Amino acid sequence: MFLITGATGNVGKFVVEQLLAAGEKVRVLTRTPAKVAHWESKVEVAIGDLSKPETLPAAVQGVKAIFLLVAGDADGTPCVRNMVAAAKANGRVRIVLLSSLGASEPDIELARQHALRERIVKESALEWTVLRPGMFMSNTLQWARSIKAEKAVYTAHGEGKTAPVAPADIAAVAVKALTTESLIGQTLEITGAELMTTPEQVEKLAGVLGLPIRAVGITVEAMMEGMIKNGLPENFVRLLGELNVRVREGNAATVSDTVEKVTGHKPITFNTWARDNAGAWQ
Repeated sequence: MFLITGATGNVGKFVVEQLLAAGEKVRVLTRTPAKVAHWESKVEVAIGDLSKPETLPAAVQGVKAIFLLVAGDADGTPCVRNMVAAAKANGRVRIVLLSSLGASEPDIELARQHALRERIVKESALEWTVLRPGMFMSNTLQWARSIKAEKAVYTAHGEGKTAPVAPADIAAVAVKALTTESLIGQTLEITGAELMTTPEQVEKLAGVLGLPIRAVGITVEAMMEGMIKNGLPENFVRLLGELNVRVREGNAATVSDTVEKVTGHKPITFNTWARDNAGAWQ
């Protein structure tokens, strides 16, 4: 039995699907059972919350490994501590933690938070694997509103490059870490294979959709102001602002071969991912 947190998120849903496809038993942790009802009897449902430690013992009972994902705007450190404590009380349980590619950057607050979460897991005396994915291809789904309304994508990344990775590829590495012993004790950076600027991604997406989409450069400050106006918490927006500066300054131009080494297949390309999800922007 495998326990999956964040099961309805971009990565978690693929972890669930890939485990089920491999014939594994899956339990999902959720605060809202209706959100996982589409899996019907294929999964067990544990009603709980990472921020409420009293809800976790029943969720971890009898599981071999846990996929641990903390929502981006959550206070993640206590959540990780709570799950580690529940896992330790349940005996020999492996934790596969979804962290971030920038976790080794001491000058970025969000990176420091991820590094602390990693340390909690690594010092737990449990078996562990840490996954550090870079930019998600699914982040481009946030462009849907401006593409539909203006045929435009607003970006604060400038000419900074990233190697976006498909959530299904991150999930494939996670499943390997959950179900085998080959990745125990490893910290794995996960990216796609193509370094691109955001305008280059927009150009590729425009080609897939057959639409004249333009990339519009804005300042990081303007991006943050817009996010706050749209209701995102100021503290979370500040953290995202730091990440955008990192990309803009060229400090996120990293490519790893983890996906191919671990799974045996090359990472999904941006064009393939865009074609598979074309309906999201149309």
